[in-house]
Parts: sequence; C-alpha cells; structure tokens
Amino acid sequence: MTEPDLPDPQGALQLPQHNAVQEPARDGPVERERNAHPVRVAMLAPPWIPVPPPGYGGIEYVLTLLCDALVERGNDVELFCAPGSHSKATVRPLLSAPHPEAIERSLFEADHVARAFAAFDEASASGHPFDLVHDHCGYTPLAMADRQELPLVHTVHGPFDRDTSEFYDHHGSKGGLICISRSQAGYAPAGANVVAVVHNPIDVDAWPVGYQKQDYLLWLGRFVPEKGPQRAIKVAKAAGRPLVLAGVVQPGHERFFAQEIEPHIDGQQIRFVGEVGGARKQRLFADAYAFLMPITWPEPFGMVMVESLAAGTPVIAFNHGSAPEIIEHGKNGFLVENEDEMAAAVERTAEIAPADCRRSAERFSPHRVAAGYEAVYREAIDRGAVGHAVASHGR
Repeated sequence: MTEPDLPDPQGALQLPQHNAVQEPARDGPVERERNAHPVRVAMLAPPWIPVPPPGYGGIEYVLTLLCDALVERGNDVELFCAPGSHSKATVRPLLSAPHPEAIERSLFEADHVARAFAAFDEASASGHPFDLVHDHCGYTPLAMADRQELPLVHTVHGPFDRDTSEFYDHHGSKGGLICISRSQAGYAPAGANVVAVVHNPIDVDAWPVGYQKQDYLLWLGRFVPEKGPQRAIKVAKAAGRPLVLAGVVQPGHERFFAQEIEPHIDGQQIRFVGEVGGARKQRLFADAYAFLMPITWPEPFGMVMVESLAAGTPVIAFNHGSAPEIIEHGKNGFLVENEDEMAAAVERTAEIAPADCRRSAERFSPHRVAAGYEAVYREAIDRGAVGHAVASHGR
C-alpha cells in the first residue's frame, strides 16, 4: 500500500515510499465497565479551539477521548467548549466563535468562564444541578472556585514553572488538582492541593502498527531548544541513520530553527517535513525505526512518546520528566542520560518487538483514564458534601 509523500515546506523533499503498515486485529465487542456511581459533570474546556481539535490541540484531544469514555461509562457529561465542537457528551458552546489565534488571551477566557459559571447556576436553579466542575480551561476557574458552590477539580496540563507555581501556591487549595504525571506532581508548590495523578489517554485502537520498519529515526514536536531537535540531529549523525524532523516552527523560534536546524537539512540524512497530522502522522510514527525524545526539561507528560508506542515504535528518551513513567527500559524503549548513550541505544531498539510497544500503550486507554477521574470525582463530591454540611450547620 502506498502513501502520498508528506508535504515539503522547502519544495524539494521527497520521502521514500512507506512500508506496509498493518492494522492490528481488534477484539470482538468488549463489555465496557460502567461507573457504579455515575456523576453529572460540567466539563470546562478552553475557549480557543474546538473539541476535537482540527490540528494542534493537546488539551482538546484529551477532552475528546475523556468525554466520550465518561459517557460510555454511564456518566452525564456536558462539555462547555468552543463553537464547532462535537462529542458524545452534551455540547455547550459559549462564545460566538473559537479563537485559535488568541490562545491564553484573558478577554476570551474570562468571557467563557463567566458564561459557564452562569450556566452552572441556571442548572442548579432548574433542579438539575451538576455534581462537580472538571476544569481544563486555564487559570480563571480555579482562581474563582471559592466563589461558587460546586466542587471543582482542575487538571494541570502545563508545567509548574516560576509563574504558574506562584499562581498554584496561592490558588491551588481552592479545588482538587490532578497532575498528568508523578514527575509533574513532584514540582507542585506547597499550597497546591494535588489530589491525584491521572495520565493522559490515547485511543490505541485508532493507531495502525508498523511491523516492517524503515531505517529513519523520528523526532516530532515544537522546534524549541528544550524539546531537543538539535540534539536529535547529533544523535542521528552519530548513529549513522537518517532523521525525519516533523513539527511546527512557532513565532519567536525562527532564529533557533535557522541557526541550529536548517543548516543540517540536506534532504537525505536530515529531512524536514513540517507539521503533520492524521493518517500521515500515524504512518510516520509506524514506519520509524525509533523515536527520539532528547528533552532536557521536566515534560509534564509527553504524548508523542505514547503515540510512538501505540504505533509499535520504540522510544529512546532522556531520563527526564515523565519519560520514566512511560518508557520501560529494554521493553518498549530505552532511558538514557546523554546524546552518546542515545546514539548507542539506536541499534538496540531492533531487539524490541512492535507488539510489545503497542501493548505498553494500552495502559493509557480512555476507559482506564476515565475510571481514574471517576475516583477523583467521587472523592471531590464527598468532600464537598461534608464541607457544605459543616458550613450550613455553622450558619
């Protein structure tokens, strides 16, 4: 089976034809476990990008899988989101248009959250209240969580850096914080009320597995220094294998790309294919000999590692951030300390079977992630009920 060439932003690159990629045999109908105590959840998405995302959108991708799994498990979920969204949950767009060009602009977040809070009040007044709010929106809902009665849990999708740590230290006790890795939770400031760690989900069944590998190494992500594309180039040259670089050069990082990446792109050993998505992205993962993850910062989760495993491709990662929670050394990839160790591990990935990589990704199935969140919801609801009773008694 052939696949059209991936786009070449430089106008010259032609990727070799892809090898056969096999769709794994699926099980017959599986009896999905249903939540014994279903809950009514107000799922608060960011206002900027629809769910599911048409292109880039990590949080929106997580919400796509989580909402569908929660509904399949018997929960009542309303998704407060950007226009253009669709889901098995009840979709409740709040603004007149999405705003992908204005991500994190406070005007749209404040407007979106204020309308959501009003909808929560209306639901209570109508006699059909929500049990809790699950916030993925950003910062406004958590900062204002003590201004409304519903229990609120908040998934921390980004790192605890200097700016966000100050925010979470001051506001992090207003709701239950869920971290997406144990590594991320370890950086939480003292005032943050971290109640659980729940990894991000991936729909493993949607990914084909590549059993016949090509010879190229793969790096995919944003072209920023901490993500390590410049280190991936050094590793590929040391290992004597071609490297495919895929991703987007975001505003503000053009100079880094021009100085550290572009001089090495020759269309042969080092190839740049720009931003990819959908089936072409899946094939790029599935055909790769190995995926390189040379990060030097505490990546909160690293979805690209799980995507690689779902496609049957081993991962070689620096031993930082969430990598030790995803990579099982010698089983689905290798954890290394530097570029030399990464280059030395490249040939060893031939010892790892694609099926083993695939099986390791099943830990992150949407239903397993949904079950983890259901446990968080139940505890939050119970704590909220106790707190409300204490407050009422005090009055």
